[in-house]
Amino acid sequence: MPLQLDIKKTLSVNSDRVKCVDQHPTEPWLLCSLYSGAVNIWNYETRTQIKKFTVCDLPVRTAKFVARKNWVLTGSDDMKLSVYNYNVLEKVYHFKAHSDYIRCIAIHPAEPYVLSCGDDKLIKLWNWDSKWACQQVFKGHSHYVMQIVFNPKDANTFASASLDMSIKVWQLQYSTANFTLKGHEKGVNCVDYHHSGDKPYLVTGSDDRCVKIWDYQNKVCIQTLEGHEQNVSDVVFHPELPILLTGSEDGTVKIWQVGVFKLQHTLNYSFERVWSISINTSNNVVVGFDEGFIMVQLGKDKPAISMDVNGHKVVRAKHYEIQQVNLKPLPRGTDLEDGQIVPIISIKDIGTCEVYPHSIAYSPNNRFVAVCGDGEFIIYTVAALRTKAFGKAREFVWCFDSSGYAALENSTSIRIFKSFKEVKCFTPKHGAENIFGGFMLGVKSIDDTTFSFYDWENLDLIRRIDIQPRYVIWSENGEFVCLAKNETFYILRYYANAVACARDNNAEISEDGVNNAFKVINEIKENVNSGFWVGDCFIFTTLYNKINYYVGGEIVNISNADHPIYVLGYAPNEFRLYMNDKDLNIVSYYLAKPELEFHTAVVRGDLKTAEHLYYYVPFKDRLRLAQFLERHGHKELAMNISTDPVHRFEIAISIGDLISAKYLAEESTLAEGAPSKVSEARWSRLGTLASKAGEIELTKLAYTNARDYSSLLIFAVSSGDKSLLEEVAKKSSEDGQDNIAFMAYFTLNKLNECLQLLIDQNKLPETAFFARSYVPSKLQEISKLWKTNTPKQKYTRSFANFERFENLFSDQRKPEKLEKMQKLFGFQHDTDFKTLLESMVKNYDEVELSDGKGDLERAGIYAPDHED
Repeated sequence: MPLQLDIKKTLSVNSDRVKCVDQHPTEPWLLCSLYSGAVNIWNYETRTQIKKFTVCDLPVRTAKFVARKNWVLTGSDDMKLSVYNYNVLEKVYHFKAHSDYIRCIAIHPAEPYVLSCGDDKLIKLWNWDSKWACQQVFKGHSHYVMQIVFNPKDANTFASASLDMSIKVWQLQYSTANFTLKGHEKGVNCVDYHHSGDKPYLVTGSDDRCVKIWDYQNKVCIQTLEGHEQNVSDVVFHPELPILLTGSEDGTVKIWQVGVFKLQHTLNYSFERVWSISINTSNNVVVGFDEGFIMVQLGKDKPAISMDVNGHKVVRAKHYEIQQVNLKPLPRGTDLEDGQIVPIISIKDIGTCEVYPHSIAYSPNNRFVAVCGDGEFIIYTVAALRTKAFGKAREFVWCFDSSGYAALENSTSIRIFKSFKEVKCFTPKHGAENIFGGFMLGVKSIDDTTFSFYDWENLDLIRRIDIQPRYVIWSENGEFVCLAKNETFYILRYYANAVACARDNNAEISEDGVNNAFKVINEIKENVNSGFWVGDCFIFTTLYNKINYYVGGEIVNISNADHPIYVLGYAPNEFRLYMNDKDLNIVSYYLAKPELEFHTAVVRGDLKTAEHLYYYVPFKDRLRLAQFLERHGHKELAMNISTDPVHRFEIAISIGDLISAKYLAEESTLAEGAPSKVSEARWSRLGTLASKAGEIELTKLAYTNARDYSSLLIFAVSSGDKSLLEEVAKKSSEDGQDNIAFMAYFTLNKLNECLQLLIDQNKLPETAFFARSYVPSKLQEISKLWKTNTPKQKYTRSFANFERFENLFSDQRKPEKLEKMQKLFGFQHDTDFKTLLESMVKNYDEVELSDGKGDLERAGIYAPDHED
């Protein structure tokens, strides 16, 4: 069976001819050296070019990252090695290394060594710690040396490929080769070592269009791969997957399965000739062509790993090796921070798998583990990794009750097993592209149009729906199921009683199953990458590395990771959620099970159970419970259990609980130790609520504590509270809120105080105009003050003096007489005074006011017996 391998093009860039590509080991960077003499660095996550520099005017045939030194090392047709610091793009070193074109360089994985080779038929060893001294010259090839590569299992040895049709294996200490391999009919362009210790393989590619696999221990060719139509330009073993990639001048990249050495895929992106291939452990493959470069992703980032239901043991695959990791015996007192890699105490190699694991899954009873890959499944006992059952399968899934499982053999055949015996083989109506296990058997149609649920017992169709999910994840009790598509996931509720009732009553069941078997509860716009149910809470990770859980129609964020991460399992006794990344690192996050159960009880409307569970939730997590209750409309209960006074105050305000809000505002102010903007804003909000409720005393107290004098001013005027108005005037003046103090004094008719406020603020023009309008007796005094304090003489010369130029102030006497009458009768700024003043102004021209009372009597607006 062919190896299951997903291939996805992730980046494509047109450029000049790319002679060499390399990938940074830790950063999302790829390096391209061009035939034009330039070198580019791209960020493949952001798809942007981040660095560019020119080495020379001739082709740069080779370039490598030296990550531990922050370098880019290049070899070019000017016969020089050049070293650049890629952070600042400065040339660190530059020297002539060969007497002809440089074809390839190789970086030692640990030592400060660089190998270079070229058309001068030589290989040289350089030491950068010794000022790039040449420490060894390797002679033996009789034609151009095209490529060199270190042995990843023994960095003291390396191999070289030459156009003299030979491959040589060398040791760094000796200038002559250990041995030579011959078998190609034309020049050899490329060579690479296999990374696995049990496969002593070398692969070579030649101008004879063949790829050869060599056993370098026995020094024999064990396989010849044919298929390319032009010269083979590069060959690379994948460091993780059991595949070999070969590139050719025919413009194709071929993917071969290692072991059986069968062709799996041929990639052709019409970018002309292939010159270089680079692979990293993230399964990113970069290919350099005549017309640019392309990055593709091979396989799935999600590794083959599974955790038991107790959250204590993990089974994982590293290549063909199966390991068991025990998480339980962590040292006492170990305090794991969220997102921290779990220190693994016990790793046990429990055997070698006969197939390359594509997926691993614990059985629900934790006794068995199933491995699926290479078109086969094998079920092992966990304790000793002994084979319990095996068979053909593209995909394998467990039944929820541990006694059964299903194997998708091909698109028309699904086999069902119970107690390791086949009980049925059936062909779905619309074929089968994928199958999913759990409470029911899920089958995705081959035409990608429908999805069907079958019961495990009789394989009766329960329901066929028009959703084509990537993942189907059932809750533990079978009541809920998540169907996750690319950009959306759906939460469905399964109604077992409706299905049973339809069957018992012999109701007509349509060709799509029982109509009311499922109901869509929620549709959430999130891209689920992995998921797991704990009770009614669905814990999941997203494409953007968020760790969330869904409960009752809402999403709660647990944390955000900085790289792809997958849900592994949950340890209910330790309150730890375990995750893994593509490198099989295990990390954990704190997640209290009582909190999840509390959410479940609230969603189900069982507040009594929720209140009981509340006491089992650690104190530091109770605020989240209160916030959840608040969002679900249970605000009074939320206020009672919240641990944050500010949060409780917000709830009290929202439900109009003035007594609690007053107590919480006082408590928060005392806790802060001194008035602050936050506490004042809190009191101001309480004052607004109290004023709406008609709570006069509480309104005064709240606005006073808030120092909200503008609101106090409005409240005092609207309620006719003169003493409060005087208090507002005094306190706002002391607090520097002069505008409010002015309005308060003006409302109280304390005009002299208004004048003094304006003078204190040095607002002399405003003071003069105010005096003319309201206190004309002060006009001369203010005018002199204004004139004295105005620095520009041209303005002061234009000021007219009332005493000297009375003809310019023909109406000045009337306001002064009115002011005298006001003082005489003690008029205030109330309605009666306004009416009286209007009447006085109306009759003012008909009387002469030599004596205030007499003039008013003659004006007919004053009676001696009038008490006012």
